[in-house]
Amino acid sequence: MTDKHTEPPSRDRRLGALRVPRRPRIWFELLLIAISYGVYSMIRNAAPTREEQAQENAQWIWDLEKSLGLAFERAVNHGIEAVTWLIVPMNYYYATLHFIVTIGVLVWLFRWHPGRYGATRLVLFATTGVALIGYYFYPLAPPRLMEGMDFIDTGQVYQTWGSFQSESMQSVSNQYAAMPSMHIGWSVWCGITIAVLARPLWVKILGVLYPTLTLLVIVATANHFWLDAVGGLICLGFGYAVVRLWYGSSPYRLPRRVAPPPPAAEAAQSPS
Repeated sequence: MTDKHTEPPSRDRRLGALRVPRRPRIWFELLLIAISYGVYSMIRNAAPTREEQAQENAQWIWDLEKSLGLAFERAVNHGIEAVTWLIVPMNYYYATLHFIVTIGVLVWLFRWHPGRYGATRLVLFATTGVALIGYYFYPLAPPRLMEGMDFIDTGQVYQTWGSFQSESMQSVSNQYAAMPSMHIGWSVWCGITIAVLARPLWVKILGVLYPTLTLLVIVATANHFWLDAVGGLICLGFGYAVVRLWYGSSPYRLPRRVAPPPPAAEAAQSPS
């Protein structure tokens, strides 16, 4: 007769094994990132356009910020737009660093902190996954697309490469997926990871400055309200909570390196 108490401990051991940090495999990580980004883009851009609702939500956000006395986006947008040598680099910053820095941090983790890579990557994936809920159910026009307002679309004015007003970008990007801001969610993830794990002080300082500058950029280019940034932070908090529940620890407290399992252990786990 089979012992009814045998199976649950076995399931517990399997679940516990999944929670143990493992050495990442390059082919699996590249495949995972490619598939995840493809699914993210597909879902984000598959959200109904609902332009009228997006305009109404934008007006509600703007009115809320005014009631708080913190509707400063238009002043920042107009003030910096007039400084060509500053706004043009900001346009390129918005279009490129969002991906470059995030991928760079993932590569750095993979190479120098393999034991923490999986958990830290999970924070990023969980953050991005929950953001899709906002994109789908809460369409929001960015300030540059608000009707009846005089926000300046700096990408269109200076014809910056990667501008969301270009036909190529409009065909692949949902123009009304502004809440939450993943420019903030991802940049703060990068900033925290660098500030906590990097050793040189100047690198830690760069980690702190990166999301701070990103906030200035998304406001100056009229791509986001500051409340979109708050939405990004909430999503990031969810991502860290998921990792805390799964691993029982902060991703940065996990061991830096993980030894590969010995062949004898693998053989013992294989069926006889």
